[in-house]
Amino acid sequence: MEEVVSNDLKREHQEKINRVASEVSKIVVGQEYMVNRLLIGLFTNGHILLEGVPGIAKTLTVNTLAEVLHLDFQRIQFTPDLLPADLVGTMIYNQKKAEFEVKKGPIFGNVILADEVNRAPAKVQSALLEAMQEKTVTIGETSYKLDRPFIVLATQNPIDQEGTYSLPEAQIDRFMLKVKVDYPTKEDELEVMRRMANMKFHPEIETLLTKEDIFAIRDEVNAVTISESLEKYIIELVFATRHPKEYGLDEEAYYMQFGASPRASINLNLAAKAIAFFNQRDYVLPEDIKEIASDVLNHRVILNYEAEADGITTEQIIEKLLKKIPINH
Repeated sequence: MEEVVSNDLKREHQEKINRVASEVSKIVVGQEYMVNRLLIGLFTNGHILLEGVPGIAKTLTVNTLAEVLHLDFQRIQFTPDLLPADLVGTMIYNQKKAEFEVKKGPIFGNVILADEVNRAPAKVQSALLEAMQEKTVTIGETSYKLDRPFIVLATQNPIDQEGTYSLPEAQIDRFMLKVKVDYPTKEDELEVMRRMANMKFHPEIETLLTKEDIFAIRDEVNAVTISESLEKYIIELVFATRHPKEYGLDEEAYYMQFGASPRASINLNLAAKAIAFFNQRDYVLPEDIKEIASDVLNHRVILNYEAEADGITTEQIIEKLLKKIPINH
């Protein structure tokens, strides 16, 4: 009986996840791919890096998604003069009580949008890093646990823009996925223009999931099975980024500087389970791994100057890997 109840609940959760995208689309046009990736991060406890030029609704999408999921949303605009205290909070002296009190910063939310994360100085990045990795924040001498769920969705502008810095590899590696967000299609932009040029456009959106639902979905994603042959396939993919010549990828090896870390293997496994769950399966298929491979690997495979000079992208290298590495059953 319990199994039947849990299956019904699972189906209900899967239907709600499908409805999340349609609720977000009441406000945001044509960003289904981004919403899907944000949900993968949320349901597998991973942080997401969104890269794209300004003005393509990255912030609006994250804000709308937090509303649909009934989570506390905090947006932090990263600027070159931002201080760690602006992020985590600080000690303030209360004259009436003659003692110091903690004033918590905006990092104490569920969904943190770190807007234009690659414009802030290194000290701010390290404060964000502690929150992302340890799920704690230190103010003065005290450490505070962050509320669950806690997910950082950072946006960065392409590196060649004015006033941007490339993030350290150690920090980039903490992001589960790096999602590249492109300009909308003509049809989508026409719809965006019509909506946003109407000053009376204020659609009502429905809240679909509670925090309890999110934790339950995480358990359901965790229960998705992955075969040993697919686990080994993930390992082969990641090792091919580190030792491409051993896999017959001589041409690609010429352009590759560093391969992916063990976090890539973990995140490929988790993200593939989430995709299987969204597709109402309780087992992972090879297609699930291939679908998410680029988002998991594109910020972890570091190319050299030769690649930049020859116009070779990380996506092209990952595509070659996926074609070359077999799945051994």
